[in-house]
Amino acid sequence: MSAHEEPEVGRGPEAPEGASGGPAVPASRTDEPAGWGWRRPELVMALVVLGLGVFVIAGTADVTAAGSALGLGPRFFPVLVGSALLLIGVFYVLDVVRGGHGDPEESEDVDSGARADWKTVALLSVIFLAFAGLVDLLGWIIAGALLFFGLAVTLGAEHRLRAGVIAIVLSTLSYLAFVKGLGVTLPAGLLSGVI
Repeated sequence: MSAHEEPEVGRGPEAPEGASGGPAVPASRTDEPAGWGWRRPELVMALVVLGLGVFVIAGTADVTAAGSALGLGPRFFPVLVGSALLLIGVFYVLDVVRGGHGDPEESEDVDSGARADWKTVALLSVIFLAFAGLVDLLGWIIAGALLFFGLAVTLGAEHRLRAGVIAIVLSTLSYLAFVKGLGVTLPAGLLSGVI
């Protein structure tokens, strides 16, 4: 730049230039990250979708109820959903292995370079597994309240007392809606004589 030229808007005189004449892009912020490190979370998600498909189809294998006059039985929709999950999972795995990846979200409050928060993912997984293991023993209302409260606290609820009250109300209302309103049997657990 000569002494008589005006600097470009948005660029100071000290801004480095890349090979193409535009601003230099740091190596860590290129469009295609190097190595398999960036693929790991996407590959894990693809395998989870694939695993869910296998789980749903395997879970319907022991259903023996008769079908309706149209031939649709209680296995039809779970097998349909499981097959869709399998198909999507296979395509997702193939896409990730072949190099495809999702573009980072563009927003002023999203850090596209941030790493996955595996601690929160692990805590959420433990909470769901604990719920699945305790729902028969404690009953839907107590286990559901613990589930909702645990999820709220793990995801950053600031007012724990309010989160606890909302969790109890939500689990009680959902229990009453399913059991009394729809006639669906949910485990009462420790509250079997009360509700």
